[in-house]
Amino acid sequence: MDKNYDHKKYEKDIYKKWEESGAFKPLGSARGKPFTIIMPPPNANGELHLGHATFIAVSDALIRYHRMKGEPTLWLPGIDHAGILTQVTFEKKLLKEENKSRHALGREEFFRRCYDFAISNKSAMENQMRALGSSCDWSREKFTLDPQISKMVFETFIKMHNEGLIYRGYRIVNWCPRCRSTLADVELEWQEKTDPLYYIKYGPFVLATVRPETKFGDTALAVHPKDKRYTKYVGQEIDVEGLLGKLKLKVIADEAVDMNFGTGVIKVTPGHDPLDWEIGQRHKLEIKSVIDFDGKLTSIAGPYAGMKVAEARKKVAEDLQNKGLIEKIDEKYVHQVATCERCNSTIEPLMSRQWFISIKPLAQKAIEAVESGEVKIVPEKFEKMYFNWMHNIRDWPISRQIWWGHQLPVWYSRKSQVTGEQITEFEKLVKNDSGARTDVLESPIVSIDKPTGDDEYIQDPDTFDTWFSSGQWPFTTLRANQSGDFEKFYPTTVMNTAYEILFLWVARMIMFGIYLTGKAPFKIALINGMLRDDKGLKMSKSKGNGVNPNEAIDQHGADAIRMALLSGRDNGNDLAISRNQMEQRIRGYRNFANKIWHASRYVSTSASNPKSSSKDKEFAEKLNKIVQHVTSSFEKYDLGIAAEKVYTEFWHWYCDVCIEENKKGELSNESLKNGLMVFLKLIHPFMPFVTEAVWQELELPGQLILQPWPVLPR
Repeated sequence: MDKNYDHKKYEKDIYKKWEESGAFKPLGSARGKPFTIIMPPPNANGELHLGHATFIAVSDALIRYHRMKGEPTLWLPGIDHAGILTQVTFEKKLLKEENKSRHALGREEFFRRCYDFAISNKSAMENQMRALGSSCDWSREKFTLDPQISKMVFETFIKMHNEGLIYRGYRIVNWCPRCRSTLADVELEWQEKTDPLYYIKYGPFVLATVRPETKFGDTALAVHPKDKRYTKYVGQEIDVEGLLGKLKLKVIADEAVDMNFGTGVIKVTPGHDPLDWEIGQRHKLEIKSVIDFDGKLTSIAGPYAGMKVAEARKKVAEDLQNKGLIEKIDEKYVHQVATCERCNSTIEPLMSRQWFISIKPLAQKAIEAVESGEVKIVPEKFEKMYFNWMHNIRDWPISRQIWWGHQLPVWYSRKSQVTGEQITEFEKLVKNDSGARTDVLESPIVSIDKPTGDDEYIQDPDTFDTWFSSGQWPFTTLRANQSGDFEKFYPTTVMNTAYEILFLWVARMIMFGIYLTGKAPFKIALINGMLRDDKGLKMSKSKGNGVNPNEAIDQHGADAIRMALLSGRDNGNDLAISRNQMEQRIRGYRNFANKIWHASRYVSTSASNPKSSSKDKEFAEKLNKIVQHVTSSFEKYDLGIAAEKVYTEFWHWYCDVCIEENKKGELSNESLKNGLMVFLKLIHPFMPFVTEAVWQELELPGQLILQPWPVLPR
């Protein structure tokens, strides 16, 4: 053995041997229940980051442990096309490198180019996963746009539509003017902002709002039914002086009104606020659209039509003040503003016709699955968050006005577009030249294949929300293999992911899994915490506060990163650490890899006591307790505890104490060598490369990856 461990000398060759030997495939001769993890598919818009490295380290440790236990073990890898996120990323690349928009390419060419971009990223991410030691079965790898996957996604849509769970209708949606698409509630990011709060005169009332530009869409005023200040006004119509002249607004009572906000009176603008929409539905109020899909004021706003929202807000406020209709302005009102998680643009709540899932019937069964223990969320603290969101869930808009993704299997007859104006708009939609809306399309036909006949049929230009396809991931990936995998490996065992997508993805997988199969798709939802810097910000390469996994692997080896991400961490809890501290942590575990190497080198060449010794029994007893402790931690999914245990006991007991006892003749060579073999197995799930390298250098039988987990006599 060389004097020091050089990860560059071993890692690629070891991984190649593992893969070529079939070590990553489920063992056909293995008995017992399968242990299965379907990989959370990384988004095909760029390279992996430390968050991805965390789920890889966790999942691979579990897979290696259960494989060594002799169970039929499958880790199925995959990549997500990632809808809006990939489209936005590629559009930025296209603009920067070629100064072109997607419209300059046209939909077909844009999709082809975006596909090539995604596949290139897919290949790069697969290489990163290999470099991290991911022992997944690459022969079963899937992509969310694979033809077999796509067909099943379409079949689910058609099945849900035929059963009345999917409908097309007008509702208030979260609209991103930049992405020109609707977003679900869970796709929003809420940012704290400081804006003026305007106290505007409405007849006998004064009410507070941050959005004076939407006042042209007001259709009522609302107060809380228990607010005695305004009881006498409820049911009355009052005269209101506005910028476009006088109007009458009815005063209604609704329990959704917050008596403690502003003056306790709110203007109800059903077309531009989710709460106002709900109030409007209850009271059958008229809906007026003041802001269009470009984020500009409509003709309803009179002289303000065509202005962008921010410009209109400022101008409307000035004109209201000049007209004496503003009582006061709070310049430092702090509130939460919804933004697009993809491009950071401010979201506009707009009324739009979209495809929705009636989600509550699905949500109820998913709630019952967790309540009954069919699905266990680890750590348990996240169950409360899960239940809270699921009990308050709203219908899910699944149509997106983008080009990248699964295009809806929905068709429209050109003859059904009855007017010349509609036909013109229809042709715009087909070309998708400026993001024209689907509102003009009538009489949809839901079918995977284009309808046949004398009529001309055009496909709906919208695509599915990416979570609609990824929500079916455990079902579609196993079904697509057509090799009995679904029957053998479904339901899967563990789904390991971050808490930030507990609602975006985990909850939806449970809903879809139960709907499509009658069974939840996994037994354990193992939730990871996030990596945050010392300021509490999420670590990322783009922010410059995170460690680049590629550079860290090249410099320190994959084992060091894996241990740095796992050791001592509690499930679901964030790790707050500066970039420098993270780099030091990785270097520390690189040193641990060297410690394993040096200890193994001593055992192979320098062990000095061939005879049985007085401390052999004591050594065996403690080693047995370590095995039991690590095994128990694995079974409880406490990987941070297990990793910390093997690190501490190997360094501070085996190396610092036992090797020194061997040098003094107090511990036999046989005990020391047996102990090393046990520790190599215990450490292997966390640090697979250095342990496999030692196993091969010591010329021990077979590959360590396929050795049985240590079980010592009690």
